[in-house]
Amino acid sequence: MRNATEQDFDEIVMKNAKPVLVDFWAPWCGPCKALAPTLEELAEEYADEMDIVKVNIDENPKLAERFAVRGIPLLLIVKEGAETARAFGTMSRSRLDAFVDANVGGA
Repeated sequence: MRNATEQDFDEIVMKNAKPVLVDFWAPWCGPCKALAPTLEELAEEYADEMDIVKVNIDENPKLAERFAVRGIPLLLIVKEGAETARAFGTMSRSRLDAFVDANVGGA
């Protein structure tokens, strides 16, 4: 799992050959912190199929604006440089797996 900034986001996410799950979060966001361990597990399990990238919206407000982030945690799936899916709010592991499987393909 990596962090992306306004400077390297396009390189890390939009030009990535693999699908990317982008986690828009902030340090003050309780649900974001609750989701983090699940995303860590997912990053390991799906390492061959996709990358997971975290974006701190406090440090990267232009990215939050670019993707019309209205609330966090917000998860986006980006494939071949385009957003293909988004999910908002806290998710159970089973819902997160279903979201990834539906939009990325199973591990």
